Amino acid sequence: MTNGIHHVTGITSNVQANVDFYVGFLGLRLVKRTGGYADAEQLHLVYGDGLGSPGSLLTFLVWEAAGRGRTGIGQVSEVALAVPPASLGDWITKALAANIPLDGPSREFGEPVLRLKDPDGLIVKLVGVDMATPAPLSNAPTRLRGVTLLTDKAIETASFLTLFGYTEDRRSGVTQRMGSDTDIVDIREVSGFVPSVSGGGVPDHVAFRARDIDELRSMRLSLKSHGPTEVHDRKYFVSLYVRDPAGILMEYATDGPGMTIDEAPAELGQTLFLPPHDADRAEDLRAMLPQFALPGEERFPARDLPFIHRFNRPQNPDGTTLVLLHGTGGNEADLMPIARRIAPHSALLGVRGRATEEGTNRWFRRLDSTTFDQQDIRGEAEAFAAFVEGAVAGYGLDPDKLVFLGYSNGANMLAAVLQLHPGVVRCAILLRGIQPLEKPPAVDLSDTSVLVLTGHDDAFARNAPALADALMAHGARVDSLELTANHELVAADVTESTEWIRRKLSVHR
Repeated sequence: MTNGIHHVTGITSNVQANVDFYVGFLGLRLVKRTGGYADAEQLHLVYGDGLGSPGSLLTFLVWEAAGRGRTGIGQVSEVALAVPPASLGDWITKALAANIPLDGPSREFGEPVLRLKDPDGLIVKLVGVDMATPAPLSNAPTRLRGVTLLTDKAIETASFLTLFGYTEDRRSGVTQRMGSDTDIVDIREVSGFVPSVSGGGVPDHVAFRARDIDELRSMRLSLKSHGPTEVHDRKYFVSLYVRDPAGILMEYATDGPGMTIDEAPAELGQTLFLPPHDADRAEDLRAMLPQFALPGEERFPARDLPFIHRFNRPQNPDGTTLVLLHGTGGNEADLMPIARRIAPHSALLGVRGRATEEGTNRWFRRLDSTTFDQQDIRGEAEAFAAFVEGAVAGYGLDPDKLVFLGYSNGANMLAAVLQLHPGVVRCAILLRGIQPLEKPPAVDLSDTSVLVLTGHDDAFARNAPALADALMAHGARVDSLELTANHELVAADVTESTEWIRRKLSVHR
C-alpha cells in the first residue's frame, strides 16, 4: 500500500499574490492551471516539484476577493514543507527581505521549524529535514513534510488516520504526531475552540495517496460503515472524499495518471485546461477566470480603487475597453462571456457593486423592485465616477475607446452615473435598464451616446421608455430597441451591441 500525503488544497482570495508567493518566493513550479472540476468558474492552480509528483503538491482554489476565512475545529491549520536543514538561515534572510511574516526558528519534535504566512494568512512551515522528491527544484522546498489538524475528537481522528497508513509516533503537549513511511500528520486537540469557516487562507482538505484505482476501491469498501463517501475523476487522479469523525474533509487520491497526461514535462503549467464536461462553454470560462502573470512575465499591476474589479485581456487587443456592471446577484466576472462575444479584441474590466441585499451583490439599495434609495444611488454614483477616473489614470485606458455595458441593476447604475456625472460615461449600453432617479438633474449630455436594449416580454419593459426619453431630453444620442426577449439576455443583445460599438467607435477614430 502506498501511503503519505498526495496533496493539500487551500483557498486564495488573490491569485496574483498567491502565484508570487508559491512560485516567486518559495520557488515551487506551477504544474497545472485548470477550471475547477466541481465548479469550472473557479480557477484551480497546482504547485509542486519539477514534475508535479504526488507528495509535493499544493493546490489552490481561487475565490478572488472572497476575504479571509477562519481557521478552527475540523480543519487543516498548517502546511509543512521540507527544506534542507542548512538552508533555514537563508530562508529567514529571504523572508525578511520580502517582508513576509515569520516566526522562529523553533524546534518541534526535534526538527527546526520556521513559520511563514502566505498572502492570505495561511501558515506555511518550513521544516529543516532532508526529504527526497522525484524532480527537485533548486532553492525550493522538496516536498510536503506534513499537515497539522485541529480537532475536538483527537482520539477518533488519530484512529481514522490509521486507515491511510499512519501510526502513532510521539506526543508533545496537546499534539499527537502520526507518521507514515514518508511524512507526518500532527493532530492538535482544541476542545472548545471555534469551528472553521471557509475563505482565503484556510485549507480546504488534505489528500492521501492511493497507488491505483484498486486501492481506492478497497478504501471505499472499508469506509462503507463509516458514512457517506464520494468518488470523482479529476483527470490527473481519481479522488475519494470522506470526512473524519471531527468533520475534517479528507481525500484519497490515486498517484496517476499524473500531471503529464496532457502536457509535456517541459511545458507543465503553461496551458489553461477546462473540465471535459464544460467543453461547450470553454470560451466563456476563459473570459471569466482570473488571469495572472508568472515571475518574469509582463504584468499589469493592480490599482487600489474603490470597487473590486477584474481585467480580462485578449491575445490581440485593439485598444478598446468594455467596463462591465453586473445585475443583482452577479459579480465582476458575470458579463465577461457575453462581453467577449460582443468585443473579441477588447480588454474587459468587470466591476463589482458594493451594496448587498440578502447576501447578493448590488449597486445600490432598493426599497422595492422599482423604488430605489436615492441617497445611496448618489453616493455610489460618485464613488463609481472616482473609480473610472482612477482606472483611466492608473491603467492607462484610452477615454475615447471606453464603452460601458450594464445589465439590469448595473444598467440602472450606469443611467444614474450618466445623469449625475455627465462626461464620465460617454458611450454606454444599457441592457434591461430603467430610470433609477426620481429627480434627474438638468445636465448637458450632448457628448453622450447610449444604446438601450429592452425585452418585449420583460416585466419592467413599461418603465424603459422613461429612461430613454430623459436621456434624449438632455441631448444624449440614444438608440432604443425592443428585442424579442424577456429580462434575460439573448443572442440579439450580442448582435445589436456589436454593431452599435462598431459604428460608435469608428466615429472617434
